[in-house]
Amino acid sequence: MIPLFVILFLGFIVLLSSFFTVKQQSSMIVERFGKFHSIRQSGLHLKFPFIDRIAGRVNLKIQQLDVVIETKTKDNVFVKLKVSVQFMVIKDNVYDAFYKLEFPHDQITSYVFDVVRAEVPKLKLDDVFERKDDIAIAVKRELNEAMTTYGYNIINTLVTDIDPDIQVKNAMNRINAADREKTVAEYEAEASRIRIVAKAKAEAESKRLQGQGIADQRREIARGLVESVDVLNKVGINSQEASALIVVTQHYDTLQSIGAETNSNLILLPNSPQAGSEMLNNMVASFSASNQVGEMMKLGNDKKPKSKRIEPDYNETLELNKSDEEQEEEQNE
Repeated sequence: MIPLFVILFLGFIVLLSSFFTVKQQSSMIVERFGKFHSIRQSGLHLKFPFIDRIAGRVNLKIQQLDVVIETKTKDNVFVKLKVSVQFMVIKDNVYDAFYKLEFPHDQITSYVFDVVRAEVPKLKLDDVFERKDDIAIAVKRELNEAMTTYGYNIINTLVTDIDPDIQVKNAMNRINAADREKTVAEYEAEASRIRIVAKAKAEAESKRLQGQGIADQRREIARGLVESVDVLNKVGINSQEASALIVVTQHYDTLQSIGAETNSNLILLPNSPQAGSEMLNNMVASFSASNQVGEMMKLGNDKKPKSKRIEPDYNETLELNKSDEEQEEEQNE
């Protein structure tokens, strides 16, 4: 009974070892007596125990291999590139993929190194960043031509990272920062220019309006003076006396307004008892001198040809402009 049980147990084990399964997206290589026999796809399969053996499994999924290469550019800058290669085994070429290449990853890495080190030295550092897609296309083209023979299909190649030397990166950052600072300075200068121009225009407009206001004020003052003189003339006061009265009145009104203003600055004015009379005498003398000069010029124009001019007697004019005090001093002398 015991030997029979052992035989049945061994037979059951052998039967179980005759069946095997293949997972989805993979293939099994079966060899018989060390020689290739068949390729089994996904599902349940049978093999002869002790005769057939599973030599290996081939993955049919898309795989990715990341390759880091250090090379130099045309402007002698060393840079590290990370190239990601996406590939897969062609389902109909499982035999070639399994038997022709021992280490496919090493083979792909060698081709990537060869292509990148042939393409990057042709470009400057800035061009490497701008034309990384061209480098990826060149790698894919070279890999497809080489790896198709071994049953591999290159799906895509990507240059995922470009890492120059740290000093070069710092220099590039400084250049970028300086360029941005230059742009900021240009914008700030333009803004300052606009502010200055706007301020100048505002000041010019303010001065224009201020001048216009002063002109209007003086025009109205002159009209008021004319009206005041007319009113005084109607009551028997001549023009000179009216003008003197108006000037003296404005003088004392000004002094009164300065004294009434608490926040006014100190202003020194002639305020002696003789100030009003001196101001009045000077005005009367000026008016008289002006009238006499005008009459002399009229007489001269009537007696002589128009081409000749009569020069006024400035000594007489000066005598008229002298104050009463000076005339009294001359008389006493």
